[in-house]
Amino acid sequence: VQLQASGGGWVQPGGSLRLSCGVSGRIASSDAVGWFRQAPGKEREFLVALLLSTGDTAYVDSVKDRFTISRDNAKNTVYLQMNSLEPEDTAAYYCAANTNRVLLATQQGNYWGRGTLVTVSS
Repeated sequence: VQLQASGGGWVQPGGSLRLSCGVSGRIASSDAVGWFRQAPGKEREFLVALLLSTGDTAYVDSVKDRFTISRDNAKNTVYLQMNSLEPEDTAAYYCAANTNRVLLATQQGNYWGRGTLVTVSS
């Protein structure tokens, strides 16, 4: 499985960005895809998971009212729409895939894409 995140950049506080994750390779309809981030000096944290078979999602509380995960099956792409961005959202953002949503969230055996940097500042 190969994943490639893109769409990062600089945005002012209160602004929005949409990240994209291109997914290719042997990924099954039962797999899960998610987004993570790692801020400078901090551990990588789970943000949201999408179960491909049902479309079910699971968000961490800190972003659930501001971030939205979605997918375009025709483009094999998963998106992360980020609104009301705050300086604390500054981080490298990664997409990942796993056969199990729990394993995905706990970062066990994930396939990882290269990160895309998001900077929120005035």
